Amino acid sequence: MPFEWNSLALENIFLTREYLEVLENSCPVNMTCHFIGFFEEEKLVGIALTQFLFAEKLESFGERDKCLKTSVRNFALKNFASHVLFVGNNMLTGQNAFAFDKNVRQSKAIKTLHKAISQMKKDLKSSGKKVHITSIKDFTAEEIKPLQAEFKNNYTFSTQPNMLFEINKNWKTEQDYIDALSKKYRDQYKRARKKSEGIVKQKMSLADIRQYEDVIYELYFHVAKNAPFNTFFLARNHFSFFKEIMKDDFLLYGYFLDEKLIGFNTLIKNGNVMDTYFLGYDESVQREKMLYLNMLYDMIAYSIKKGFETIVFARTALEIKSSVGAKPVKMYGLITHSNALINHNIARFFNYLEPKTDWQERNPFK
Repeated sequence: MPFEWNSLALENIFLTREYLEVLENSCPVNMTCHFIGFFEEEKLVGIALTQFLFAEKLESFGERDKCLKTSVRNFALKNFASHVLFVGNNMLTGQNAFAFDKNVRQSKAIKTLHKAISQMKKDLKSSGKKVHITSIKDFTAEEIKPLQAEFKNNYTFSTQPNMLFEINKNWKTEQDYIDALSKKYRDQYKRARKKSEGIVKQKMSLADIRQYEDVIYELYFHVAKNAPFNTFFLARNHFSFFKEIMKDDFLLYGYFLDEKLIGFNTLIKNGNVMDTYFLGYDESVQREKMLYLNMLYDMIAYSIKKGFETIVFARTALEIKSSVGAKPVKMYGLITHSNALINHNIARFFNYLEPKTDWQERNPFK
């Protein structure tokens, strides 16, 4: 990787050499990552990340919804969508696909990216891995426009929104946040905190994470496999390797009850933005102690205290994230299929594969 790589990743930790090292060494078993450099003569002017997913190594696409539609969807995924090339990061939400030098014309940058994707697909095919689906993700309504102009034959899709929590500049403590809540949601906060009595929260060091690695993975895996839809599962060493490389930019908090680890969550510092990452919990304790809701409150409290401006709560559990103050931001991607017939009907195919989510937005503030 070129020495000057990080000079193009100053505004996004998820494109830095360090984070990409984490990906390369502890990515999901069914994923291969490629890092692309773009040069103008000798100078590095652009960087990009692609992830090739081969779903046949995946035991489960998510086990929550057991019904005929899920079975048919899983069959379709295995047979028509098992080789997916993501331009971007399928493990995160947001524009973590590429970055270019600000002096490079945007249209030229995206045209060059297009050529690189075409070459990547040829290279994969020559090594016996035919790409079924190519997806470029995740972009806001404004960010997607130049990509739509270049990738004219791609279908523009939108899945679950990215839940963003904007921190009020006047808030300095958790109490400021609580005071801003309406009575109904202040009562929700108090109820959740009361339920969590007896739980001890601990910031975990690298040694702690290694000690509890198997339990952490089991808690993560329980949540991941019960999601309605999943295209990968993390490697067992993912969290310890992440901590080893990213140090204080990666935080893992353990939640203990009677000295037993019953849950954890992870945070990644990305400039003035706090990204929430994977978590896990014991389902029986989570219900009784409102553990997930308490984790959300803890993430908000920490981010306010440390002066962050935004928390990226990402996708899933939209309603509960909304109830603590996160707002939905519609995200878009582009998708194309190698089979001409399927590609012609890609909108229907995509809508069939993508589970629909009905939810009600909340406003917890006065």
